[in-house]
Amino acid sequence: MRLVFQTFVDRLVESRDPNDLGDGLAETAAALNLCCFAYLSLPRAPGALPLLISNYPSTWTSLYLQRQYERIDPVIVQATRHPGPFRWGLGVGLAASSDSERLLFEEAARFGIRCGFTIPIHDSSGAIAAVTFAADERRSTFERTIDDHALVLQLMAIFFHAHAQRKIAFDNRIDGVNLSPREVECLKWAAEGKSAWETGRIMGISRHTVAFHLENAKAKLGVRSTIQAVARLASARSST
Repeated sequence: MRLVFQTFVDRLVESRDPNDLGDGLAETAAALNLCCFAYLSLPRAPGALPLLISNYPSTWTSLYLQRQYERIDPVIVQATRHPGPFRWGLGVGLAASSDSERLLFEEAARFGIRCGFTIPIHDSSGAIAAVTFAADERRSTFERTIDDHALVLQLMAIFFHAHAQRKIAFDNRIDGVNLSPREVECLKWAAEGKSAWETGRIMGISRHTVAFHLENAKAKLGVRSTIQAVARLASARSST
């Protein structure tokens, strides 16, 4: 276990972007017989989107963000209220108390997410996040890993959150202006010459949502065109 944890920390230190961070946690989870994970950091600014790094099916994560399920997800609600780790699913822990919550659980189950172990994170800056290790059923290997390594998993979650917050905060700041992760991602694809429709297909969102994020980015940066916003992004990256 010591070697697995050290390799995980090394991957975090070497990570250059959210994809690297996610790959590092995915590899570590697989080494511990935990097939899938999700890191969700709740936004502190009104109207901002949560940060989601996960190896869940992209169809599900896109749907989750589009429908703003983090606002009603019993797992996330529990994580915001209590700092202690908890198990959920398949008759254990949390239960749906409304039709919308029941629908959320049913939709998640269709993507193989039926139970899990969630570690809430309430850091000193006021940020609230959660790392969840999930499975389609309570297999003995899943249960044994949680039982044997719960404390290590909590440390992994704290380390991951710290690196994610530092990396994302750095990546999303352009000339003193904070952009959301989605705004930056849309600008990056625009810099690659992708249209709003193409970017939407890549990110799993609609063309109109891409346009919305680009408009927000332009407004924050005080520019009139996407080309100008992309140029600001490129200039900020070249100076770091």
